[in-house]
Amino acid sequence: MTKHVFVIGLDEFNLRELQTVHNASEYEFHGLVDYDVMVNPPSYPMAEIMADARKTLAEAPSVDAIIGHWDFPTTSMLPILRREYGLPTPSLESVLYCESKYWCRIANEEAVPECTPPFQGLDPYSDDPVADLQMEYPFWLKPTTAFSSYLGFRIEGEPQFREAMDTIREHIHVFAEPFDYILQSCENRERLPAKGSGATVLAEGLIGGNLCTLEGYIQNGEVVTYAVIDSLRGSNNVSFLSYQYPSQLPEGIQNRMKAHAEKILTHIGLDHTPFNMEFFWDPLTDRIWLLEINPRISKSHCPIFQMATGASHHEVAIDIALGRRPDFPRPEGRFPMAGKFMPRVYGDAQVTRVPSPAEIEAIHRHYPELIVHVYVEEGMWLSELRGQDSYSFEIADLFIGGANEEELHAKFRETMQLLDFQFSAVLPTNYG
Repeated sequence: MTKHVFVIGLDEFNLRELQTVHNASEYEFHGLVDYDVMVNPPSYPMAEIMADARKTLAEAPSVDAIIGHWDFPTTSMLPILRREYGLPTPSLESVLYCESKYWCRIANEEAVPECTPPFQGLDPYSDDPVADLQMEYPFWLKPTTAFSSYLGFRIEGEPQFREAMDTIREHIHVFAEPFDYILQSCENRERLPAKGSGATVLAEGLIGGNLCTLEGYIQNGEVVTYAVIDSLRGSNNVSFLSYQYPSQLPEGIQNRMKAHAEKILTHIGLDHTPFNMEFFWDPLTDRIWLLEINPRISKSHCPIFQMATGASHHEVAIDIALGRRPDFPRPEGRFPMAGKFMPRVYGDAQVTRVPSPAEIEAIHRHYPELIVHVYVEEGMWLSELRGQDSYSFEIADLFIGGANEEELHAKFRETMQLLDFQFSAVLPTNYG
């Protein structure tokens, strides 16, 4: 019998990825809330979004699973909607522990203090945020709820702190308001920390090293990590250059990270969900740091898994949502290694040339596995892009397969030369 699977913010690209999963013919995929409403909108009118989702589900012939691969608020909508249909789901409270970077740090300090940097929650609307600050410079400053390093700043001193707080104060409502709306749906609010809200700002000590992401799931209390992906940064040591699978980190380091993951996930009570967690390993000190927890698959890794294992790990999200035991990954991919590359420009300029569809197709004939997503158009300014980090502009995504890391990076450099993006000013990039 066909299973009806509803996907929040479904787009054509991820629909194609969903269709690579094992037994895809058994599923009928339905969009739940439009992509443009869920991904990088100017605001999130949560009452309208939830009403739209409930209307679609109420009119469906059957609701067998509800999944999502986007960040907040998608991840927080899932427990609410699944609860209403009696589907397997994590508690909303355990998900909000992940959504709030401040609350997550509180839980980290309780469960894995050895992986937790110094941190402090701050009120952006305070009359004197400098007087409230107890952290020593330098540190990172970021909203408690956001994604893609949005409104994240490295703070070196008081003038920069004041300027960053002014910027955050002006824009934090985009995520603070939907977070506080979602919070009202908690059945056990007392399980969450009393201090903190959607408008809290997190200051935390600097951590670094080799960054990687653990992909896994929790089902009936069992924590399973099935993959580790390396995250490489560009020359500014902030903005991402690539995600690469499988990880090149020593197996012993990966196992230590997996043990830390099991400890913190059990502590916050997360269950019946995929997860991805980011860790740093500092090879100089052998210290492992936990960066963040996401109660979902990483959408950025879907094509990577498809190239390297034969199927997107949407398969894990579907199985968990249906209450099935995942069987992933399988050694059925076309390449021993695969990666996502994020070409970036470090500065603002007007886009004067983008590759045509015919040019991209010509490159695709040379590298059949290549997937290219272009995010800019001729005539636009890079600063018009939404959802960027504070230090660069991501102009495209490239998914590439290869025999090893050297081949992946060679393909990336060659492809960027062929794509030939051009701008009104000569600026540094991570691909030149």
